[in-house]
Amino acid sequence: MARATIPDIAALAGLSTATVDRALNGRAGVSAVNRHRVLTAARKLGYLPQVGLLPMPARPANLAILLPTPDRAFMAGFAAGIAARAEANPLVASCPILSLEGIGPEALLAGIDRLPPDTDAVGVITTDHPTSRASIARLSESGVKVVTLASDVATSARAFYVGVDNFAAGRTAARILSLFVGKAGAIAIFAGSRAFLGHQEREAGFRAFLREQSGFEALPTVETFEDAARLRGEVAALLRQRPDLAGIYCIGAGRSGIIEALDGHPKRPSVVMHDLTPTSRRWLTQGRIDAIVDQNTELLAEQAILHLLGAVAGSPTALALKHVDARLILRENLPPEDG
Repeated sequence: MARATIPDIAALAGLSTATVDRALNGRAGVSAVNRHRVLTAARKLGYLPQVGLLPMPARPANLAILLPTPDRAFMAGFAAGIAARAEANPLVASCPILSLEGIGPEALLAGIDRLPPDTDAVGVITTDHPTSRASIARLSESGVKVVTLASDVATSARAFYVGVDNFAAGRTAARILSLFVGKAGAIAIFAGSRAFLGHQEREAGFRAFLREQSGFEALPTVETFEDAARLRGEVAALLRQRPDLAGIYCIGAGRSGIIEALDGHPKRPSVVMHDLTPTSRRWLTQGRIDAIVDQNTELLAEQAILHLLGAVAGSPTALALKHVDARLILRENLPPEDG
C-alpha cells in the first residue's frame, strides 16, 4: 500500500496543501482547529511516524537545549544524556546544548538570542518568573515549541513539562529522612533557589509531610543559591547553634558544602539530598549521606528528546511513554554506574 501524501491529507482534512505542510512541520500561521484537523487526518492515513502514543514529526527536526551552569554534576550528566539520545535519533537533525550564564529570566533571554534561526523546538531549565513566561510565549508565537525540563514554568505557553512530580519528591525525602531520624528532632532545609518552581515544590512537599508527623521541628529554609562555600558555612553555624540537629535536607546543588561541614563531626545528622551523580554516589557508598531522591537523568533525557519531537509534530496532548518518577536510592539499591 502506497504511503499517504500531503494532497491525500489535504483532501481528507478539507484544507489546502500549504496549510497541511505548515501544520505537519510545526510552523506558525495555522489555527488550532485546522492543526487538529490536519493531524487527525495524517494519523488516520498512517502518515505520521509515531512512538507509542506520541506522534513524531514528518521530517528531521532542529532541536536545541538551554541549560544553566552545565558544569554542575547534574546538568553535565543531563546534557550528556540528551546529546547521546539526540545523536541516536534519526528524527533529530541537530540539537545544540547552549549554556545559560545564570538561572534567571535575563539568562534565558540571552540564551534565546543565541538559538539557531532554524530551531523547531527548545528544551529549557529556567526559573518560574513573569519574564520567563513572556519569553516562552514569544517563542511559541513565533512557531518554536518549548518543553520545560526538570522544573516547570507554571501557566506558561510551553508544550510539555518533562520531569518528576517535585512535590511528591519532597514528600519522599521527608518520609525517608523521618525514618532515619526516628521519633523527633530538628530538621534543616537548604534550598538552592526558590526561583525554581521545582525547588518550591520540593520544599512544599517536604514540609507538608513533616506537618503531618509529631515531634519534628522543620527549621526555616535557607537559600544558598547553590553556593557550596555558603552552604558549608550555614551548616557549620547550625551545628554550633542546634546540638539537637537530627537531619538535613538539601533541595539543590552546592551539596559538597554539607559534606565538608559534617566531616569529622562527632554526631552526623542524617542527610537526604537529590540527584544521583558520581560524587553523590561516592558519598552514599562511604556512608556520608543516607539517601538520594533521584530524577533519573537517562530517562529524563530520553523523554526530553521524544517530547520535543512530539511538540514539533503538533500533538495537542501527549501521554508520556514512560512517566519520570522519582527514585529513592540507598546504598542497598544503587544502580550500576553505567546506567
